Amino acid sequence: MQVNYLNQKNSLILQFVSELRDVKIQENRMQFRKNIERIGQIMAYEISKELRFTDTEINTPLGIHQSKVLAEHPVLATILRAGLPMHQGFLEYFDKSDCAYISAYRKHIDELNFEIIVEYLASPDINDKVLILIDPMLATGRSIELAYHTILKKGKPKQVHIACLIASKIGIEYLKEKLPDAILWIADVDDSLNTHGYIVPGLGDAGDLSFGEKV
Repeated sequence: MQVNYLNQKNSLILQFVSELRDVKIQENRMQFRKNIERIGQIMAYEISKELRFTDTEINTPLGIHQSKVLAEHPVLATILRAGLPMHQGFLEYFDKSDCAYISAYRKHIDELNFEIIVEYLASPDINDKVLILIDPMLATGRSIELAYHTILKKGKPKQVHIACLIASKIGIEYLKEKLPDAILWIADVDDSLNTHGYIVPGLGDAGDLSFGEKV
Protein backbone atom coordinates (compact mmCIF):
# COMPACT_ATOMS: atom_id res chain seq x y z
CA MET A 1 0.00 0.00 0.00
CA GLN A 2 1.21 3.48 -0.87
CA VAL A 3 0.73 5.82 2.12
CA ASN A 4 0.87 9.61 1.66
CA TYR A 5 1.49 11.53 4.88
CA LEU A 6 0.36 15.11 4.28
CA ASN A 7 1.65 16.19 7.71
CA GLN A 8 5.28 15.69 6.68
CA LYS A 9 5.48 19.05 4.92
CA ASN A 10 4.38 22.41 6.25
CA SER A 11 1.00 23.41 4.85
CA LEU A 12 -2.34 24.77 6.00
CA ILE A 13 -3.42 21.22 6.77
CA LEU A 14 -1.32 21.43 9.95
CA GLN A 15 -3.14 24.60 11.01
CA PHE A 16 -6.60 23.17 10.33
CA VAL A 17 -5.86 19.88 12.12
CA SER A 18 -4.51 21.70 15.17
CA GLU A 19 -7.74 23.75 15.35
CA LEU A 20 -9.86 20.60 15.04
CA ARG A 21 -8.09 19.09 18.05
CA ASP A 22 -8.51 22.21 20.21
CA VAL A 23 -11.36 21.77 22.74
CA LYS A 24 -11.97 25.53 22.78
CA ILE A 25 -12.36 25.80 19.01
CA GLN A 26 -14.49 22.63 19.00
CA GLU A 27 -17.17 24.62 20.83
CA ASN A 28 -17.81 26.39 17.50
CA ARG A 29 -19.53 23.61 15.57
CA MET A 30 -19.62 25.55 12.30
CA GLN A 31 -15.85 26.20 12.48
CA PHE A 32 -15.23 22.53 13.23
CA ARG A 33 -17.16 21.44 10.12
CA LYS A 34 -15.49 24.13 8.00
CA ASN A 35 -11.99 23.01 8.95
CA ILE A 36 -12.81 19.41 8.01
CA GLU A 37 -14.22 20.69 4.73
CA ARG A 38 -11.04 22.68 4.06
CA ILE A 39 -8.90 19.60 4.66
CA GLY A 40 -11.11 17.72 2.20
CA GLN A 41 -10.42 20.40 -0.39
CA ILE A 42 -6.66 20.20 0.12
CA MET A 43 -6.74 16.41 -0.07
CA ALA A 44 -8.79 16.55 -3.27
CA TYR A 45 -6.12 18.80 -4.78
CA GLU A 46 -3.31 16.45 -3.71
CA ILE A 47 -5.10 13.36 -5.00
CA SER A 48 -5.83 15.09 -8.31
CA LYS A 49 -2.08 15.08 -9.02
CA GLU A 50 -2.27 11.27 -9.22
CA LEU A 51 -5.23 11.14 -11.61
CA ARG A 52 -5.20 10.93 -15.37
CA PHE A 53 -5.60 14.09 -17.44
CA THR A 54 -6.34 14.43 -21.14
CA ASP A 55 -5.62 17.09 -23.77
CA THR A 56 -8.44 19.23 -25.05
CA GLU A 57 -8.98 22.39 -27.10
CA ILE A 58 -10.59 25.33 -25.28
CA ASN A 59 -12.16 28.22 -27.16
CA THR A 60 -11.21 31.52 -25.54
CA PRO A 61 -12.50 34.94 -26.67
CA LEU A 62 -9.22 35.41 -28.56
CA GLY A 63 -8.42 32.00 -29.91
CA ILE A 64 -7.82 28.32 -29.16
CA HIS A 65 -5.85 27.04 -26.18
CA GLN A 66 -4.46 23.52 -25.82
CA SER A 67 -5.46 22.62 -22.27
CA LYS A 68 -5.45 19.63 -19.94
CA VAL A 69 -8.55 18.48 -18.04
CA LEU A 70 -9.43 15.47 -15.87
CA ALA A 71 -10.01 12.42 -18.02
CA GLU A 72 -12.73 11.35 -15.57
CA HIS A 73 -14.03 12.47 -12.21
CA PRO A 74 -13.64 9.93 -9.40
CA VAL A 75 -16.57 8.45 -7.50
CA LEU A 76 -16.65 9.89 -3.97
CA ALA A 77 -17.74 7.36 -1.34
CA THR A 78 -18.38 8.60 2.18
CA ILE A 79 -19.01 6.82 5.47
CA LEU A 80 -21.95 8.48 7.24
CA ARG A 81 -22.25 10.66 9.18
CA ALA A 82 -18.82 11.88 10.25
CA GLY A 83 -17.61 11.92 6.65
CA LEU A 84 -20.11 14.49 5.38
CA PRO A 85 -18.09 17.71 5.95
CA MET A 86 -14.98 16.15 4.43
CA HIS A 87 -17.06 14.83 1.55
CA GLN A 88 -18.31 18.37 0.88
CA GLY A 89 -14.72 19.59 0.58
CA PHE A 90 -13.95 16.88 -1.98
CA LEU A 91 -17.16 17.57 -3.89
CA GLU A 92 -16.36 21.27 -4.21
CA TYR A 93 -13.22 20.33 -6.15
CA PHE A 94 -14.45 17.19 -7.93
CA ASP A 95 -17.72 18.95 -8.70
CA LYS A 96 -18.81 16.56 -11.46
CA SER A 97 -18.30 13.41 -9.38
CA ASP A 98 -20.92 10.78 -8.69
CA CYS A 99 -21.29 10.07 -4.98
CA ALA A 100 -21.84 7.00 -2.81
CA TYR A 101 -22.96 6.92 0.83
CA ILE A 102 -22.42 4.10 3.31
CA SER A 103 -23.67 3.86 6.89
CA ALA A 104 -21.25 2.04 9.18
CA TYR A 105 -21.36 2.12 12.95
CA ARG A 106 -20.01 0.33 15.99
CA LYS A 107 -22.40 -2.05 17.78
CA HIS A 108 -20.93 -2.66 21.21
CA ILE A 109 -21.02 -6.22 22.50
CA ASP A 110 -19.71 -5.08 25.86
CA GLU A 111 -17.66 -2.17 27.21
CA LEU A 112 -14.51 -3.13 25.33
CA ASN A 113 -15.70 -5.12 22.30
CA PHE A 114 -17.72 -4.12 19.26
CA GLU A 115 -18.59 -5.16 15.73
CA ILE A 116 -18.99 -2.93 12.69
CA ILE A 117 -22.51 -2.87 11.21
CA VAL A 118 -23.33 -1.60 7.71
CA GLU A 119 -27.05 -0.94 7.16
CA TYR A 120 -27.22 1.35 4.14
CA LEU A 121 -25.54 1.75 0.76
CA ALA A 122 -26.50 4.19 -1.98
CA SER A 123 -23.99 4.07 -4.80
CA PRO A 124 -23.58 4.47 -8.54
CA ASP A 125 -21.82 1.84 -10.63
CA ILE A 126 -18.14 1.92 -9.66
CA ASN A 127 -16.92 -0.71 -12.11
CA ASP A 128 -13.63 0.39 -13.69
CA LYS A 129 -13.89 3.80 -11.97
CA VAL A 130 -11.49 5.67 -9.72
CA LEU A 131 -12.91 5.47 -6.19
CA ILE A 132 -12.12 7.82 -3.30
CA LEU A 133 -13.31 6.42 0.03
CA ILE A 134 -13.63 9.17 2.66
CA ASP A 135 -13.62 8.58 6.42
CA PRO A 136 -12.18 11.20 8.81
CA MET A 137 -10.99 8.87 11.57
CA LEU A 138 -8.92 5.76 10.79
CA ALA A 139 -8.90 4.02 14.18
CA THR A 140 -8.88 0.22 13.92
CA GLY A 141 -9.37 0.23 10.13
CA ARG A 142 -12.27 -2.20 10.31
CA SER A 143 -14.96 0.32 9.28
CA ILE A 144 -13.06 1.28 6.14
CA GLU A 145 -12.37 -2.35 5.25
CA LEU A 146 -16.04 -3.30 5.62
CA ALA A 147 -17.23 -0.19 3.75
CA TYR A 148 -14.91 -1.02 0.87
CA HIS A 149 -16.09 -4.61 0.60
CA THR A 150 -19.71 -3.41 0.81
CA ILE A 151 -19.31 -0.99 -2.08
CA LEU A 152 -17.80 -3.74 -4.22
CA LYS A 153 -21.40 -4.87 -4.70
CA LYS A 154 -21.56 -1.99 -7.21
CA GLY A 155 -18.54 -3.08 -9.24
CA LYS A 156 -14.76 -3.33 -9.08
CA PRO A 157 -12.92 0.02 -9.21
CA LYS A 158 -9.71 0.32 -11.20
CA GLN A 159 -8.06 2.48 -8.55
CA VAL A 160 -8.86 3.12 -4.88
CA HIS A 161 -7.83 6.12 -2.79
CA ILE A 162 -8.65 6.26 0.93
CA ALA A 163 -8.72 9.73 2.51
CA CYS A 164 -8.52 10.10 6.29
CA LEU A 165 -8.17 13.10 8.55
CA ILE A 166 -6.43 11.44 11.52
CA ALA A 167 -5.13 7.87 11.52
CA SER A 168 -3.71 5.61 14.20
CA LYS A 169 -0.55 3.69 13.44
CA ILE A 170 -2.47 0.50 14.22
CA GLY A 171 -5.16 1.37 11.66
CA ILE A 172 -2.56 2.15 8.99
CA GLU A 173 -0.88 -1.22 9.47
CA TYR A 174 -4.27 -2.96 9.38
CA LEU A 175 -5.17 -1.41 6.02
CA LYS A 176 -1.75 -2.17 4.61
CA GLU A 177 -2.51 -5.83 5.25
CA LYS A 178 -6.19 -5.87 4.24
CA LEU A 179 -6.22 -3.41 1.29
CA PRO A 180 -2.68 -3.52 -0.10
CA ASP A 181 -3.62 -2.15 -3.54
CA ALA A 182 -5.28 1.01 -2.21
CA ILE A 183 -3.56 4.40 -1.90
CA LEU A 184 -3.91 5.95 1.55
CA TRP A 185 -3.92 9.71 2.22
CA ILE A 186 -3.58 10.96 5.78
CA ALA A 187 -3.62 14.49 7.20
CA ASP A 188 -2.13 13.52 10.58
CA VAL A 189 -1.10 10.44 12.57
CA ASP A 190 -1.48 9.51 16.24
CA ASP A 191 0.36 6.71 18.01
CA SER A 192 -2.28 4.69 19.77
CA LEU A 193 -5.85 3.62 20.51
CA ASN A 194 -7.47 3.45 23.92
CA THR A 195 -9.21 0.35 25.27
CA HIS A 196 -12.43 1.39 23.52
CA GLY A 197 -10.73 1.57 20.10
CA TYR A 198 -10.66 5.38 19.84
CA ILE A 199 -7.66 7.36 18.60
CA VAL A 200 -5.51 8.99 21.31
CA PRO A 201 -5.08 11.94 21.53
CA GLY A 202 -7.31 12.24 18.43
CA LEU A 203 -9.99 14.91 18.55
CA GLY A 204 -13.07 13.16 19.91
CA ASP A 205 -16.08 11.95 17.95
CA ALA A 206 -16.01 13.79 14.61
CA GLY A 207 -19.68 13.05 13.91
CA ASP A 208 -20.88 14.30 17.29
CA LEU A 209 -18.70 17.42 17.10
CA SER A 210 -20.05 18.18 13.64
CA PHE A 211 -23.75 17.43 14.14
CA GLY A 212 -24.51 16.89 17.84
CA GLU A 213 -24.36 13.91 20.18
CA LYS A 214 -26.18 10.69 19.37
CA VAL A 215 -28.70 9.27 21.83
